[in-house]
Amino acid sequence: MTAIPDPGLNDVGVVLIGRNEGARLLGCLASLGGLASRGVYVDSGSTDGSVEAAKQMGLTVVILPCDQPFTAARARNAGFEALVKSVPNLAFVQFLDGDCQLANNWVETARAYMVANAGLAVVCGRRREMFPEASIYNLLCDEEWNTPVGEAEACGGDCLVRCTAFLEVGGYASKLIAGEEPEMCLRMRERGWTIWRIDAEMTLHDVNIRHFHQWFKRSVRAGHAYAEISMLHRKSTKRIWSTNLQRSVVWGACIPALALIGGVIHSGLFLLLLLYPVQILRLVQRTGMTERTSYKRASLMVLGKFAEAKGVAHYATGVFFKRRKAIIEYK
Repeated sequence: MTAIPDPGLNDVGVVLIGRNEGARLLGCLASLGGLASRGVYVDSGSTDGSVEAAKQMGLTVVILPCDQPFTAARARNAGFEALVKSVPNLAFVQFLDGDCQLANNWVETARAYMVANAGLAVVCGRRREMFPEASIYNLLCDEEWNTPVGEAEACGGDCLVRCTAFLEVGGYASKLIAGEEPEMCLRMRERGWTIWRIDAEMTLHDVNIRHFHQWFKRSVRAGHAYAEISMLHRKSTKRIWSTNLQRSVVWGACIPALALIGGVIHSGLFLLLLLYPVQILRLVQRTGMTERTSYKRASLMVLGKFAEAKGVAHYATGVFFKRRKAIIEYK
């Protein structure tokens, strides 16, 4: 029997995006409950039966044409366009990735907060990893999702968005291969809207990073986003990630280049490489010396700067050669 949506959610719809999420998508679809009848699933070239699964759950399905590169931003925009046509009186949209599951009562809680605060464009909550103990990489992601409660600069892929704010800024920037959510939030904030992180459980997420090379590629993607969005909004008073970009370039490229190339001229410059173990120790002290995983986490945070610097170079070469980069997938 199909679940009946809460009458209080008649102005809420769901846009769910996915690409070969397999069993994760099935869990996501099941978590929608009655909202599935007010949902749109956008598929980006899946070959694992995702489209059929979404149809069986009662969602409207949009298959993204492959005439352009797939991006999450493009998929979300297409989903929103289809949702507006299929759901009357739409006021709020819950965006959701196919590797996530909605927490019980999240949409009701977020919608109530939106209704009570007319200036809010986006509301997000606590995203948690399903299996943080499965790997150090999953644990790092779980900590990354634990953002401060209150006014925020940005949200992630899971969030409740006010339709009027979404339409005012023209939605997501479809060509961005990463960082599309913070970029849209920046444009919303420029127009006077507010982004808010509330103290409520929102989603369970399965990042499923079990190997170093997956985590490294994810960090490369982050570096690309830092560079592209920093440059795109370099003149904005609301600009973001300029500090992240500087750290990526300095720690991931400048210091090792100066040490290895300059060290040929003066051997004393090789000592610059000692900055890395010093930085690891500093980060360990910040996170707590008694924690068993502190050294691993701190080491990965430092190593991540090399991956991020590669992502910056990835973006820069694309600009120089005027080539549009494809999405960077890590799982």
